[in-house]
Parts: sequence; C-alpha cells; structure tokens
Amino acid sequence: MSPDPLGPADLADLHVIIPAGGAGTRLWPLSRAGRPKFLLDLTGSGRTLLQQTWDRVTQLVPPERVHVVTGPRHADAVREQLPSLTSIFVEPSPRDSMPAIGLATAVVHQDHPDAVVASFAADHVVSGADRFADAVTQAVRTARDGHVTTIGIAPRSPSTAFGYVESGAPLSVEGAPTARTVVRFVEKPDEETAKAYLRAGTFSWNAGMFVTRADVLLDHLARLQPTLHDGLRRIATAWSGPDRQAVLEQVWPTLTKIAIDHAVAEPVSLTGGIATVPGRFGWDDIGDFAALHDLGHDHASSPDGSSRDEHTLWIDADGLVRARPGVTVAVVGIPGAVVVQTDDALLVTTLEHAQRVKEVPAALSAAGRDDLV
Repeated sequence: MSPDPLGPADLADLHVIIPAGGAGTRLWPLSRAGRPKFLLDLTGSGRTLLQQTWDRVTQLVPPERVHVVTGPRHADAVREQLPSLTSIFVEPSPRDSMPAIGLATAVVHQDHPDAVVASFAADHVVSGADRFADAVTQAVRTARDGHVTTIGIAPRSPSTAFGYVESGAPLSVEGAPTARTVVRFVEKPDEETAKAYLRAGTFSWNAGMFVTRADVLLDHLARLQPTLHDGLRRIATAWSGPDRQAVLEQVWPTLTKIAIDHAVAEPVSLTGGIATVPGRFGWDDIGDFAALHDLGHDHASSPDGSSRDEHTLWIDADGLVRARPGVTVAVVGIPGAVVVQTDDALLVTTLEHAQRVKEVPAALSAAGRDDLV
C-alpha cells in the first residue's frame, strides 16, 4: 500500500539541505578541484548534476526551503547555476558532511524549531520523480516519529564501491508502510561479502540520504559530539547578525572533521534510533568512469563496433570516450577502454581500473602540478 498523495501537510515542515563539496577525483580530468562533478553536465541533459538535484527537490519544497552548503571556491558558480537559491552556506574549509549538514540544520532550527531536514548530495543522478517523492514522504513521516531516517537503494549488483545498510523489523509508522529499523551500517565490503549481502535480501546501498527532525539530529550531536554541537550552535546564534563571518572563521576550524555516518548514523543505529525507507527510484552516484559508462550517457560502443558518436571508431573494442568536439578517436583491440580528453589533459585507462583514476590528481599534486588538479 502506497502512502497518501503528496499534500501541503506532508512536507510543510521539510527543509532540504544540499551538501555541494568534494573534487570527484575519480572523474579526472573532467572533474577538477575548481570545477567538481556537481557543477558539470555529465549526463547530457543540459543541466548540471547540481541543477538536476535542485530541480528534483524544488518539486517537493519551495526554493526558500532549499539550503546549499559549499566552499568559497565554488560559491559563485553555485549562485550562477541556481539563480533562485536564497540560502547558501559557505564553509571556510572542508570538514566532511556532519559539520556541513549540522550547520544548516542548526540555523534552520533557530527559525523553525519543528522543522524536518533532509540531506541529498549535489552529485547524484535520480530518475523516477514520483517514486522519489514517495520515498521522501515516507521518510519525513518516519522522521517525525523521532527516527533519523535514511533512504536505502536496492542493490543492482554486489558493488564494492558503496557502503551498505542492513534493515530489520518493520516500524509501525502511519503513512510509511515500508519503514524499517536499521540493524547496522557497514563499510564498503569485498566482493564476496557484497554477494552475501545481496543473497540475504535485507541490505541496501547507503546513498547518504538522511531525513530527520532538526531537534532530534541536534540532540544526538549534543550527546555524541558535544564539542561539534556547541560550535555549530555558536555559529548559528551569530548567523543573522553582523558577527556571522567573524564567528564562522573563528569557530569553523575547531569543529571535528567527521562524516554524518560516523558521527550519528552508526552509533544511533546501535540503540534502534535509525530507520530506513527503500528508494525504489533509479539512482546512480557516478563515482567513476565505470559508473558513467553504465549510465549509458557516454560515447560507448557495442561489441559490434557501432557507436552513438560519429567521431569515435571502435575496432574490436568497447568502452567510453569523452573527447573535445571535432576530435576523432579510434580505439583498437582494447575492451573496456576509457579515453577522456580535455583542453589540457588526456586520460587513457580501462573500466577495470576506473577506481584508480583518483591516483592521478594525487600524483600531479605531489609533482607540483596543481594547475592540472
């Protein structure tokens, strides 16, 4: 049985937080520190990943209830891509997801003490708007019941690139029939463990989507990470006043650098305070070129050599090519090839080694070539 259709009462207290950070190093040279993947149109839709996220969440809440957290290097680009954005939090330096989400939550809570907050990454690809809205609605209803709620993704394969969430007993939450308790969060597994998770049928991919009452999240932080909580509260208190920037720059570097999974989700799951709702919509993280290839928005060929790109020639080869306009690329005898060209760089690898691309920016930095990172 599906929940009731969306209505004003369902999401009237919902605020959406979009953490927009990271460098997407596994997608080098397309993604760079100064222009990471969330600012790029990787799917060929005409909208960047950030803009697609904005489009998706503003179908559920008005723009004034969407809050983007980003760094100073990307703030201008975020404002340019999202002209209707009214609430942006510019963090002085990366402190991982918990300080970013916590800051927006603390500020929202000051003006809206009964608010529910939902965090959705800026660089995910989601299809199926109705199913996404259904999952968010059930998660909001579960969050109002006092649970920190994550939206899990049904695994399509025994992936070793994602963390997993194990679900337990059903919860009796009105209007959220699919909600279950979370037994545990597990880190990225090896392949055999991932296969066992799929066979068990109780595990979902951890997509990092969290929905919770603002007061519940802050209470958990006060108990589990008191120094972080107090620092965030101090910044939030000054947020609407003339001392905002001074307090932010003073307090921010002292905050614990920690992910929301480690700060709240994992410890709270041990006491039954975390719930999960299945996300029955299409979802992709585009974490590397293999994931981009699997999406089907690339210049890949089929084994017979046919290609959707007239400038790519495949001979006994297949894979992914992203090249500059007008450049013809021929790939011969390399199954699973990856060829990516930009104005100043060329990457040649294979889908099998897609996760290792992150080593390139690290090596460039070590060689003093920060201009290419």
